[in-house]
Amino acid sequence: MKVLAAEFLTSAVDKDTGAGWPAEGPPEIGFAGRSNVGKSTLMAALMQRRGLVRTSSTPGRTRLINFFRVEIAPEGGRAPGERKEIYFVDLPGYGYAKVSKAEREKWLPFVDQYLTERGSLRVMVLLVDPRRDMGLDETEILKYVQQRGVFVIAVMTKADKLSKHERKPAMEKIKKALGFPVIAVSATEGDGIDELWRRLVVAIDRPDV
Repeated sequence: MKVLAAEFLTSAVDKDTGAGWPAEGPPEIGFAGRSNVGKSTLMAALMQRRGLVRTSSTPGRTRLINFFRVEIAPEGGRAPGERKEIYFVDLPGYGYAKVSKAEREKWLPFVDQYLTERGSLRVMVLLVDPRRDMGLDETEILKYVQQRGVFVIAVMTKADKLSKHERKPAMEKIKKALGFPVIAVSATEGDGIDELWRRLVVAIDRPDV
């Protein structure tokens, strides 16, 4: 997939505070996962733009909903009819964040508002770190999003941190916990990025999502 343009749009707590969320229009792809799972790094790799998404080694730095505009086309395709505009939406990480419990609880209402009320949300990318045991964080947010009619794609991040013989068992473990297949991705090495793009394009074009 060729990324023709990518830009940061805005950060917002909810749709009515300050400038609020961008007007609904292009299909949106949300990115959710535990703090420090690699959301920002993965989004930067998908958008093919270094430095566009702020990354941090400190869990819990993403405390707002961040919107990015992305224009894509098939490799070699630049005709207007081949172009597609989408939004990437970076949601605050959950769990393991080095912030107070009270501050984490403030995030929940506006994330819930986005998941519940945002009609442009078509796909959710659920990121899972294979080096951490899965728990209610992943399974509960999966059920919650699916109940709202949003198509979910599971991604195992940081695949480069595992040896080749460790990857398959890790993927099978995540698949068993979530109930559907998972894509192994290494944003630093580029593994799985093309496959994920193909899945995303198919998902946002589905009439039932």
